[in-house]
Amino acid sequence: MTRVKICGVREAATARAAAAAGADFIGIIFARSRRRASPAGGRDIAGAARGGAAAVRIEGPERGADWFADWNAAIDGALGRGRPLVVGVFADQGADEVNAIAEAADLDLIQLSGGEDEAFAGLMRRPVLRTVHVGPQTAAADVLAAAVPGAAAGIHLDTDAGAARGGTGLAFDWSVAAEAGRLLPIMLAGGLTPDNVAGAIATARPWAVDVSSGVETDGAQDADKVRAFIRAAKGAAR
Repeated sequence: MTRVKICGVREAATARAAAAAGADFIGIIFARSRRRASPAGGRDIAGAARGGAAAVRIEGPERGADWFADWNAAIDGALGRGRPLVVGVFADQGADEVNAIAEAADLDLIQLSGGEDEAFAGLMRRPVLRTVHVGPQTAAADVLAAAVPGAAAGIHLDTDAGAARGGTGLAFDWSVAAEAGRLLPIMLAGGLTPDNVAGAIATARPWAVDVSSGVETDGAQDADKVRAFIRAAKGAAR
C-alpha cells in the first residue's frame, strides 16, 4: 500500500485528523513559506500527530548496494508502530539551524528541499529525505544521480518551479518518476489532489505520495480533502 504524507500542517487539530484518517507522515514546514511553523508550534503539531509520543530514533543500514531499500524497510518498520512519522521540511538554511529546529520540534525525519548537497545531508542528525526538483529537462538519470548511498534515506520528487521550493500545486511528468521508481523507492509530490492521486500512483508506482496545496481550501488545510486524498491513495493500485 502506498504511504501518504500530508504536508504543510500548521494546526494540531489538522495533525490529529490526518493521523486518524491514516496518514503515514505529517509534514511541517520550517523553510521560508506562508505555511511556515515555529519550532514550538512544530513540537505541538508533532505531539498531536503522534498522540503525545516522542520521536522515533530510526536506525539506518550500513552503506551498501541495497541502501535505499534497507532504509525503506527501516522507515516502514517505524510506521508499523501505528502512528505517523513527523517530517520537518527545510530549504536554504544552515546545518546547525536545521538540526536545532529538528531537536526543538522533536522531528522523526528531515526533508531537504533546497538543493542541499551530499555533504550537507551527512551533517543531519536525523534520517534525510532529499528533494530532487523535476523540470521539463530532467531525466530519470538525474534523479538516480542524486540517489547516492549515504547521502539520504530516501528521494523525494517535486516540481521544479524556480525559486519556489514546493507547495506550488504544479505537477511534472510522472513518467520520470516511474522510470526512477523502478530502481529505488521514491516519494512523489507536485500537483497531487484527491482526484488525480490514484492515476499518479498507477503511473509512477511510488513508495509514498506527498500533498500540500492539493488538500487546501482558500489556503487552509481542509480535513475533508485530507481524508479524501488518503482514501484515494490507499485504495489505488500501485
